[in-house]
Amino acid sequence: MNTPSRPAGTIPIRNAHEDDLPAITDIYADAVRHGTASYELDPPPLSEMRKRFQALAAGGFPYLLAELDGMVAGYAYAGPFRPRPAYRFIVENSVYIAPGAQGRGVGRALMMRLIEESRRLGFRQMVAVIGDGRPDSPSVMLHEALGFRHSGRLEGSGFKHGRWLDTVFMQLAMNGGAAAPPDPESLPERRFRGEG
Repeated sequence: MNTPSRPAGTIPIRNAHEDDLPAITDIYADAVRHGTASYELDPPPLSEMRKRFQALAAGGFPYLLAELDGMVAGYAYAGPFRPRPAYRFIVENSVYIAPGAQGRGVGRALMMRLIEESRRLGFRQMVAVIGDGRPDSPSVMLHEALGFRHSGRLEGSGFKHGRWLDTVFMQLAMNGGAAAPPDPESLPERRFRGEG
């Protein structure tokens, strides 16, 4: 039975916490086993997911969770695009939806909030690195609908489930993008100066 999509503003979104990690780990494990969004081949254990969560939390990056009917319906986070310091104004987003919640507006709600939080922190670009980025991919279509533009494609860059996959890069400018100098009070600049 298909449950209709809900408007993005009616889906409860909150910050994820460590006690949410078992549900998050299960959602990601399903995506790794059955999907092509992640190029991991074996689902990481809870202990690894905890390390990843703690690293993002320590960096002050947003990590969000959506709930539907009292259950974890999906999660999204923004993290460093690359470790070198000149990349500090760019975040890479990830969003994963529980199988039973797909097609209900959860991904859109999570992404809208993630973009809002990343803007608030002062980041200038959000990049989506989309595995199996076919034009009809739900992830590609979601990012397009949210204003992301296509910025590159790596052909045949992954091999999973018996086939070669293309990786698509999509990009969203925030806070003026590259049209203005860095904000010295932004999270990336404060962290670069060692202030938090």
